[in-house]
Amino acid sequence: MGIGLPPVIQSGVESLRGKVVAPCLRGEKRIALAVSEATAGSDVANLKTTAKDMGDHYVVNGLKKWITGGLFADFFTTAVRTGSEDDGMFGVELLLIEKDFPGVSVRPMECMGVKGSGTAYVEFDDVKVPKENYIGGVHMLIANFVTERLGIAIQANRFARCCLQLAIEYTSKRSAFNKKLIDMPVVRHKIGHMAREVSVTHSYIEGLAYRLVALQRKGTMDFGTESAMEAIMKMGAEAMLAKVQATKTFEHCAREAAHMHGGNCYVKGNRIESLYRHVLSLAIPGGSEDVMIDSAAKLSLKGAM
Repeated sequence: MGIGLPPVIQSGVESLRGKVVAPCLRGEKRIALAVSEATAGSDVANLKTTAKDMGDHYVVNGLKKWITGGLFADFFTTAVRTGSEDDGMFGVELLLIEKDFPGVSVRPMECMGVKGSGTAYVEFDDVKVPKENYIGGVHMLIANFVTERLGIAIQANRFARCCLQLAIEYTSKRSAFNKKLIDMPVVRHKIGHMAREVSVTHSYIEGLAYRLVALQRKGTMDFGTESAMEAIMKMGAEAMLAKVQATKTFEHCAREAAHMHGGNCYVKGNRIESLYRHVLSLAIPGGSEDVMIDSAAKLSLKGAM
């Protein structure tokens, strides 16, 4: 709901909001964001799902992949290509597609971790979508990426903090070579580095969130308008870097905590074992780390030139 619902709220289409927002907030309905495809994960400009304008409706064809919550969703905030492939990102727009529309099919994906996420394939086969289900242009998708990546960063750093907490608890109780693990300098060194990374990342996220809210309150980032693109791009670059910082922190903390737990972390049911399997579920979705770093650099350099 945190990534699928905001574009609908910001769409400005009252009939659409009335149908979707209140039922989702009450927990009666569920919504998912459907962007990624087999050929277009981090590379959103390469989307192949098409929406052909037929006058009073669109006809949508394509296959979405890795859709979090797709198994449970009643609505899909869907990125579709209304322009030609030569238009790249600027040929992409958002439609609300309802699960009970004829031609919509959903099937599960068996993933490495996050077993309860309902990750799914979502296929559209000549799906007729009424024009009133139009959400907005690509600027709304780009704006939504800012808060999506910030949300992923928050999750990743919270999990990193859990790894730190579990490492401290375990090493404070576990003895080896006639002393508690926590009394060994090498262990304290690892814990100190984990604490440093978690604390710095937390401050980074707080600062970014504060400035994002301040811009929204000033109206500088009115996500429903094209004029907000410059502000969105600036915040977008920072959100990319915050996500990378947080997921790298999570990966490092999970690895260090695993080594401190030794063989115990390699057993199903151990909390560190579970957390370690979740690292890639945050490092890849919303834009993989390498792509985020390069995209943030390009956006930043463009603004500095």
